[in-house]
Amino acid sequence: MFSSRLPHSLVANALANAVAGVRAAGGSLVDLTVSNPTRVGIYYPPSLLSPLGDPHALSYRPEPFGLRGAREAVAGEYARRGLAVASDRLVLTASTSEAYAFLFKLLCEPGDEILVPRPSYPLFEHLAALEAVRVVPYPLEYHGVWTIDLASLEQARTPRTKAVVVVSPNNPTGSTLKQREAAWLDAFCASHDLALIADEVFADYPIEPAGDASRSVVPGAGSTESPSALTFALGGLSKSVGLPQVKLGWVAVAGPATLVEAALARLELVCDTYLSVSTPVQVALPRLLHDGSVVREAIRERLAVNHAALRRLAADHPESTVLGIEGGWSTVLRVPAVTSEEQLVVDLVERERVLVHPGYFFDFPHEAYLVVSLLPAPDVFREGMTRTFRAVAMLEHTR
Repeated sequence: MFSSRLPHSLVANALANAVAGVRAAGGSLVDLTVSNPTRVGIYYPPSLLSPLGDPHALSYRPEPFGLRGAREAVAGEYARRGLAVASDRLVLTASTSEAYAFLFKLLCEPGDEILVPRPSYPLFEHLAALEAVRVVPYPLEYHGVWTIDLASLEQARTPRTKAVVVVSPNNPTGSTLKQREAAWLDAFCASHDLALIADEVFADYPIEPAGDASRSVVPGAGSTESPSALTFALGGLSKSVGLPQVKLGWVAVAGPATLVEAALARLELVCDTYLSVSTPVQVALPRLLHDGSVVREAIRERLAVNHAALRRLAADHPESTVLGIEGGWSTVLRVPAVTSEEQLVVDLVERERVLVHPGYFFDFPHEAYLVVSLLPAPDVFREGMTRTFRAVAMLEHTR
C-alpha cells in the first residue's frame, strides 16, 4: 500500500530503545546530541520575533522566488561575509531540506544519482529517496585534517550522476572545503555537465579554520569570475541566526549565465507550484537577520567555550582522540574499539546517563567514533564529557 520511497522498517534502534527506557523509568540524561540552539540557554532578545507581527504581512503578494525586500536582505548577508550574490539570483525556500528537494526536482529524473560526502548527515538519503533519487557516497579522509578523496569521487560518477553535494563546514566532521578542492570540483562538474550543490548553513561558525579554506562556492565581493559549473549555495535562518522554528532558507545560484537563467526559469515553476514560504517571515527577514546577529555571536561564544573545555578534558584521556574541527556545531571523538559503537552508546545511556551519537549514524568508514554537540550549556557539556571520557577509559583499562 505504501510508497517504496519511505523506509521499509520504522522500528526503533537499540539506542532509541535505551533512551526511551531511561525516560520511562523517570531518569534524566545529559544530552550531548542537542542541535537546537533554542533549548540550551542561548540568549535570545525577547523582542526578536516581533517583526513577524508587521501589518504589511496582511497583504498577500505571492512571489515564486520570494519578496524582493527579503531577497535583498539575504544578498546583504552574503555581502557581510565578503561575497557577491545579486538578489535576482536568490531563491527563498521554507528550509534547507526543501531547497534540496527543489534542486533534486530540477536536476534529476527518477533513478538518477547524486554524489554525497561520507561521513555526513544522514538526511541526504531520506531527502533523495523521497524524490526517487539515489545517493552515491564519496569518502572524506582524515589525516589530521579532513579532505575529499577526489579520485574516489571521480570514480563514483556514472552516466546517471547529476550533481555533487559538498557540505562546508560538514556535519559532523567540521571539515571545510579547501580552495584547491573547490577549484577541482568546479572544473570536474563543468566538464561532466554536473551541478555543484554546496550546503553552507554552518559557514558563520568557524572554530579552527584551515588557512586554505574556501569561503564559499559563490564569488567573492569584487570578483569578476563566476563558477564554470552550475552552482547552488544553501543557507538559512536555522543556523545563521539560530532560529530553526522560523522556517526560511535560501539558495544562491551561480555559474555560466545561460545555465543560471535556464535553472532559474525552471525553479520558478517549482517554487510557484508550492509557494511554501510564508509572507510574515519574508516581511520580517531584514530585521530578523539584523537583530539576530546577537544570537549568532552568543552561539559562537558557546562553541568556543565548549571546544576549549573539550580540549582540556581530553588532555587527561589519551585513550580518546578529539579530531580536528574547522567549523560547525559538532565534534568527533575517536575511541578504542573495545566494544561496538552501538553497545558503547547504549552503555553510556544506561550506566552514565549520557546521550551521544555513534559514528555509524553518519557512515564513518569503521569504528569507533562518537559524535557530540558543542551547543549544550557549558556545565552540562563538561559533565557529559567527563562521564564519557571516564567510561571510555574504564573500557580501555579492562581490555
